[in-house]
This record gives sequence, C-alpha cells and structure tokens, in this order.
Amino acid sequence: MLGCHINFFVLGQFVLPVTILKSEATMKLKQRVILLAILLVIFIFAKVFLIDNSDSSAANREDQHSFQHMMDKLKIELNPNLEHTLQSPWEIAAQWVVPREVYPEDTPELGAILHAMATKKIIKADVGYKGTQLKALLVLEGGQKVVFKPKRYSRSYVVEGEPYAGYDRHNAEVSAFHLDRILGLHRAPVVVGRYVNLHSEIKPVASEQLLSTFLRQGNNSCFFGKCYYCRESEPACADGHIMEGSVILWLPDIWPLQKHRHPWGRTYREGKLARWEYDESYCDAVKKTPPYDSGPRLLDIIDTAIFDYLIGNADRHHYESFQDDGGASMLILLDNAKSFGNPSLDERSILAAVYQCCIIRVSTWNRLNYLKNGVLSTAMRTAMSHDPITPVLTDAHLEAMDRRLMGVIATIKQCIEQFGTDSVLVEDRMKLSHLK
Repeated sequence: MLGCHINFFVLGQFVLPVTILKSEATMKLKQRVILLAILLVIFIFAKVFLIDNSDSSAANREDQHSFQHMMDKLKIELNPNLEHTLQSPWEIAAQWVVPREVYPEDTPELGAILHAMATKKIIKADVGYKGTQLKALLVLEGGQKVVFKPKRYSRSYVVEGEPYAGYDRHNAEVSAFHLDRILGLHRAPVVVGRYVNLHSEIKPVASEQLLSTFLRQGNNSCFFGKCYYCRESEPACADGHIMEGSVILWLPDIWPLQKHRHPWGRTYREGKLARWEYDESYCDAVKKTPPYDSGPRLLDIIDTAIFDYLIGNADRHHYESFQDDGGASMLILLDNAKSFGNPSLDERSILAAVYQCCIIRVSTWNRLNYLKNGVLSTAMRTAMSHDPITPVLTDAHLEAMDRRLMGVIATIKQCIEQFGTDSVLVEDRMKLSHLK
C-alpha cells in the first residue's frame, strides 16, 4: 500500500508540470495573435492617417508658403517706376481684377499704383455716388476714377454708442485694405492715404454741385457734399486748405456690381431684431437659400464676418458681388469705413455667421493661426508704414486686433469641440472653371 501511494504521488508530480506547460504555450500563442491583430489595426490606421495627413500637410505647406510670401513682401515702397512694362498703372490694376480677386498675391506693381493714386493730378471732382456718408468722386490724370473719403476724426478719437455709430473713418479704409492683404483674401479695393489741397487741387476742377457745398470755417476750407446724412452744419474741414483723406481705386466698369442684402444684416430699428439675433438655427435656413446653398458664397460670408470682427465693422448690411455671377464670384469687401471706432469694444454679434454656421475654410483657419501672438499687429504696422498718412492706426486699435483674433480662434475651437474637425474645417482650394 505504501508503494502504491508513492507511485501515484510521483505520477502526479510528472503530469502537473506538463499541463502547465501546455497552458502557457496556448496563452503565449493567443497573446501573439492578439498582438499581431493590434499591430495590424495600428498599421491600417497609421496608413490612413499618413495618407490624410500627407494631403493635409501639402495643403498646410501651401498655406505656409503663401503666408511667408506675403510677409516677405508686406512693406511696399511707393515708387513711380514701372520699368518692365509700357502699361499705365491704371491698365495694370484693371487687368488684375478677376471673379475671385481684386488684385493677385504677386503684386510687384502695387507700389507704383499706390504712388499714382497718392500723387497723380486731379482732373475732375464731383459729389460722391449715392450713399449715407460724405465722399467725393475724383478723376486722376490718365482717366482713373477714385473715391476720396475725408478725415473726420483724429486718430485717438473714440466713437461711442452703437458699434456702427459716427462718420466714416478714412483711415479705416486704408487699414482694411492691408488687413485684406494679410489675410490673403484679395477682395478689398486698393486704398492709399492722400493729402489734397482743396483750394488749388479740388475747387478748380470741381463740378457746380460739389462747389455749392464748399464753405469756410475760420481759416479752414470745408465741404459737406451730397449724401443721405450730409448736412451743411456737419462739413468735413481741412487744416487750412490741406485735407487728409483716403483714395479708393474704382473697380473697372467692365465688372458691373450687383448689390445683395447681407443675410446677417441688422434692422437698424430700435426694438426690432433680425431673425439671426434670436434664432440660433438661422444658418440652417440660410444654407437652403441661393446663393448660399452651393458655391463659395457662404464661406465668403464667414471670411467677411472674421474680417469685420477684427476691424470692428458692424455695418455690413449689404454687400456687392460681380453681376450675373450665379453665386460664383467673390463677396467684394467695399465700404469698410465704419471700422476702428472704439478699440475697447469687441462686438461679438459681428461673428454671428461664424458661431451659428460653425464652418470655415482651412486656408483661412491656417492664416489666423499664423497671425497669433502679436504677429497680426506687427504685420499691420509693417504693411501700413509706407502710407502717406502713417501712422494709420493707434497702438490701441492694433492691440485690439490681436485680442479679437484670439476671440475668433476661440470661437472656431468651440465649434470643433462641438461638431468635430471634419465638419468645421472646409477644404475650398479648388480652381473653379470660371477662374482665370
């Protein structure tokens, strides 16, 4: 009995380790299979990610290159020389205009065109085209029409009240043009500051209608023009005879304009809200309405909202595009003078289209991120340093632009957190067939 017991015990010691070894081998095999499966999944996701990321990186590199190119050529010397062409500056500027750009990214002739706008002899002067604000229509030597907006405020004057209150700001037009360059939009008309002598440059070539609005206040020459809000009691006055203003290049007549009501325009009636001011789903309705239901127009509205928020323009009640464009041409950034009124006011409602639609072009998003950390204000200072009426903006307004930029970026990030990157960031780099 003792021997039998011993044999059984020995057999038990032999069988038990074999069972354990088999179990361990099975577990190792399972672990290898699981590990291989995990590696396969990682490989597949990595491959998809790398393909997507390579496309994204190529697009980002294109944006970065475009931004760096703009920064390298930001400062423009006003130089009259056009050595490489026999064309006049006006002919060159007219040829720039295409359905999606007022001027191209590469503009070696821009300095000569700005110089001509700031210095060419004025051969005709008349009251401005119809509108709410004072301006004059000038014709420069060579037959080029420009709009002259006179100085109404000192640089440091703060416009109180509603965000669209006050007279037009001539320096806002200059600033808006350079911001348009910096953002890579190319949708604002070319603008430069200019000093004009009302006595010797304007009055001798002025129409009877414009002359009838001239008057004197003390030693200063003044005029009040013809417009909806123009009053003899509220003229624009020169310093003596010298008046500071901005000159805006007239778009070629071969590109007639079509006016549209802005879908996020204000009512301008006390106690009456526009639908977008109380309906958070308003953008869904806009997306179903031509020309916002297809094509680039809604994305242009988003770009414009960001542009207007940075400059503090809450007065975009209408906008223009080229006529009969079927929604394919750009939203042209005209009439930017109700901007830079109050550097302390960040009117968030200007961004309503952005936070209600929660979409933005990838190229616009990239450009905004390149301009963080004070780059925007530095770029603006550099771009405007050549202008005849520099300094164009006060430090307070430039700092406000940097602050507002961070507000725009924060708004887009909230959209991304809520809806996801793929829904918010829209690729819109296609070369459409109607483009030059």
